[in-house]
Amino acid sequence: MNTTTLKPKELKSNHRAVAPVIATLLMVAIAVVGGTIIFVFSQGFFSSSQISGTPTIEAIKVLGYDGRDAVTLQAHDGAVTFTGSGGLQDGAKQADERVAVYLKNDSVQKISIAELRFAGNIYNFTSGGTLDAAGGSSPAIGEFAVLTDTPSTLLTASAGELQPGEIATIIIALDENIKIGRDSQFKLTTTNGAVIVHTVNIGQQSG
Repeated sequence: MNTTTLKPKELKSNHRAVAPVIATLLMVAIAVVGGTIIFVFSQGFFSSSQISGTPTIEAIKVLGYDGRDAVTLQAHDGAVTFTGSGGLQDGAKQADERVAVYLKNDSVQKISIAELRFAGNIYNFTSGGTLDAAGGSSPAIGEFAVLTDTPSTLLTASAGELQPGEIATIIIALDENIKIGRDSQFKLTTTNGAVIVHTVNIGQQSG
């Protein structure tokens, strides 16, 4: 009986691996096939997530506020004043008195106010009319109004809106007594979900 004995070198040559070139080609082919499959499954997502022509980034800036215990409050331009809108100068901010907050829309599109909170309470938007003295009807207790360019004329719209680049005064008719010196949170939420928060010190003016 004849037996063949292979040398170690010959044994090794009988078990060669895949050539490096072929291995590279296989890896490229697998990557291409995998990428194609992922693209096919993702086509619906890409088409539904296309960016529209209207940008949705909103930028709102608080320029200042007037929360003084004073009979007359000041608007955003510094020249217009609201005679009698601040209430009585009696060392307290009461539920029929006002606070003014100055805003600027730094967006390239108009913004609409969905919700406004002050000192933890929600205030409703009131449209149109002429700014009344404290205790008047526009805005009434628990409401806010938007004053833009025309002195003492309130914004007439279905919702509080600010045009691109517009500066306005938000006039809040307090629905509760707030102590002088208390920090109160002003929180505004737009219809697109942007939120701006600012602290108003009752009894002081800023901006």
